[in-house]
Amino acid sequence: MKLSNLKIGTRLGIGFGMVLFFVVVIASMGVWRLEKMASAAEEMSRETLVKERLASEWLRKTSANSVRTLALVKVSDPEDALYYQQSITTANMEISADAELMRALLTTPQEIKLFDETVAKKADYVELRATALQLKNDDQQQAVAPSLDKLALALTAYENSIRDLLRYQTTHIDLTATEIDNFYQDGKLYMTLLALVAVLLGCVLAWWLTVGITAQLRFAVKLAQTVAGGDLTSRIEVTSKDESGLLMQALKNMNDSLVRIVGEVRKGTDTIASASSQIAAGNLDLSGRTEQQAGSLEETAASMEQLTATVKQNADNARQANQLAVAASDVAIKGGSVVAEVVGTMGAINASSRKIEDIIAVIDGIAFQTNILALNAAVEAARAGEQGRGFAVVAAEVRNLAQRSAAAAKEIKMLISDSVNKVEEGSKQVEQAGKTMDEIVDSVKRVTDIMAEISAASEEQTVGIEQVNQAIMQMDQVTQQNAALVEQAAAAAASLQEQAGNLSQVVSVFKLDRRQSARFSQDRASQTTPVTPQIAAEPVKREQRELRSMPTRKLANTPTPAPAAASGDWEEF
Repeated sequence: MKLSNLKIGTRLGIGFGMVLFFVVVIASMGVWRLEKMASAAEEMSRETLVKERLASEWLRKTSANSVRTLALVKVSDPEDALYYQQSITTANMEISADAELMRALLTTPQEIKLFDETVAKKADYVELRATALQLKNDDQQQAVAPSLDKLALALTAYENSIRDLLRYQTTHIDLTATEIDNFYQDGKLYMTLLALVAVLLGCVLAWWLTVGITAQLRFAVKLAQTVAGGDLTSRIEVTSKDESGLLMQALKNMNDSLVRIVGEVRKGTDTIASASSQIAAGNLDLSGRTEQQAGSLEETAASMEQLTATVKQNADNARQANQLAVAASDVAIKGGSVVAEVVGTMGAINASSRKIEDIIAVIDGIAFQTNILALNAAVEAARAGEQGRGFAVVAAEVRNLAQRSAAAAKEIKMLISDSVNKVEEGSKQVEQAGKTMDEIVDSVKRVTDIMAEISAASEEQTVGIEQVNQAIMQMDQVTQQNAALVEQAAAAAASLQEQAGNLSQVVSVFKLDRRQSARFSQDRASQTTPVTPQIAAEPVKREQRELRSMPTRKLANTPTPAPAAASGDWEEF
């Protein structure tokens, strides 16, 4: 694949991608070196520095303990001796703790060896110190001095061993620092070299992209200027498939389209000149059509007058029938409303009768309870003997009254029940009458709707006939105007020929090669054959037959045409 065939976006993407690749490589290199430096620094801070600090503290506490030991050997005050003894014990515990912590951090064989030697010398020193202190406690002053000399030698060896361990840790710290500095220097060198390579590559890619884009664009601008000057003879060759190549292809297509358009326009001017002569022949045809149309309009006008009178009479009859149907519909609706009110009244009477029946039932219950109470009172009066005789008489009267009330209540209940049954039958009959009335109302409404449709159809027919009359009047005007149109068409043909000449002069600005000019000349010669017009009288008669066979309802739906649109009205008609 040629690089010039790549899209501009692809080339830009490749260029920026390579630059970004080097940026990523530089960044990755920096991150990698920083991680190495961070790892070394972390190792130094987490282990080496800690071991160096522990060794330094070990040496410091050992030196302090040696001074306390000499003071303890020489002091005579028990309190001072106790103080020094406690200090030595505390320091020994701290030294042991630091030694254990340091032992856990040791990794290399050399430092482990140094640590073991230090621990061994520490044991020798501690043993000699214990011997010297024991001689002092036993008050063997003559043996203390030689013991202290041995203790001094052991202390020197012990401290030198600690210093060796400390020196090893210090040396390791220096080596780590040197390694970190080397990481920094190497990273800086690599990043600088990669940055220079990225800059150089970016410059090369920028030059390549600029040359690949601007060269084609300069040629495209030159070609566009040539086309703008009217020169269409340029040969355009597309050598790439990128956006600039697509632009050149578009310019080539534009140039070819302009060549084709200019050739077509030149051919069209000659065709227009030939058509102007044909228009003159068409004017003769138009004159014959006008004479035939005038005769047909006279016959159509007479027929339309009779049709108009008949349709108007039908419309008046339909309008009167519609009014009568509307009146009948109103009466039926009123009757339906009255029946509905009667149904409501019967319902209310039925509800009232049921309420009265419920009240009579309550009265019957009261009479029954009163009879029971009177019977109980008579029993109590009989038990009372002579003293309750008067009360027994009253109870008997009350019982008789309760029995008469119950009998009357039963009679009223029977009458009310009979009335309720009759009211229910009346309600059903009234409801049936209401349904019948509703059916009558619906039937009347349907009749009214049908009559309204008939009336509307008659009115639409009237409107349609009026539209036809207007169309005939307009056709008469068109017939009178056609003569003037013939003269205007002749003038338009002359003007058209003049415009064709002007158009030829305008198109002559563009330059075509000989091959293209010859091809368009052949096409022009093959398309300029004159056509002899024929006077078509038959279509006029056919249109008249169509006019008489068109239904009235279809005419009623057509809108009323404007007086000036003669030809459009005839087509709609």
